[in-house]
Amino acid sequence: MGTWGTAIKSNDTSADIYADFFDLYNDGKEPTEIKEKLISNNPKGTNDFWFTLALALWETKSLPSDILEKVRGIIESESDLKVWKEFDASESDIKKRKIVLEKFLVKLESEKVKPKARKRISKKEPIFKKGSCLIFKLENGNYGGGIVLESDFETGFGYNLIVTTRINLKSKPTVSDFKKCNVLVASFGNWKNEPKITWYLPKRFKNEFSELFENIGEIPIELNYTPNGSEIRASFSAGWQNIIEPANKQLEHEKSNGITKSFSIDKLIKRKKWWQFG
Repeated sequence: MGTWGTAIKSNDTSADIYADFFDLYNDGKEPTEIKEKLISNNPKGTNDFWFTLALALWETKSLPSDILEKVRGIIESESDLKVWKEFDASESDIKKRKIVLEKFLVKLESEKVKPKARKRISKKEPIFKKGSCLIFKLENGNYGGGIVLESDFETGFGYNLIVTTRINLKSKPTVSDFKKCNVLVASFGNWKNEPKITWYLPKRFKNEFSELFENIGEIPIELNYTPNGSEIRASFSAGWQNIIEPANKQLEHEKSNGITKSFSIDKLIKRKKWWQFG
């Protein structure tokens, strides 16, 4: 569940969405534009997604009635509390969450005096070079891997585009293993055979996630990607654990559901030769 408290922002999803919203807001983007971008990147938005989006829009005095009504429906139907029960939350925490949500709705229904001021932000550089091969430990004790498809030096946010692979080895993978690996295609939960490809912000990496990853080298990436481009469908996140968690969940899912069909990493890193078209 990625939750450490009953407050609106005390979970991974909310922390990521809130950070993404205000990174864009502080860069001069309008709240309506940010809202559409986040919704587009999160088509399966959870309750925490809608709560956090509503909070950010309220703080910037731009909360539309449809988002408010959506949040009101979630809270008044107690559907969020049902989710907490499904994840075996304690009765004490469920009661606390109910109070938090009721107060949150009252807050959203009130009018903020002034919109949150934009902060002046300095340009950030990506953590990893394009082509970096990242390894990490899986829950089964083996090593998994992710590949940096792109390093963003243009937007000022310093994104890294990273794809999780199907690497699952007892010993540390080599660069050769990355060159011939397959992409992780997720079919667990609500995922419908989709590759896990995400743009990651650098801001939380050093303090929260650096010890989880080891860069063992680089492979050539012939294709280019941009954060605002249409070359590939990818989400945005500040939570680098999202490189690892899908691999763990997918491997567990496949124990009882069979292996999900994947595809070669070549599709994401190599240009087609002229004789391959048609």
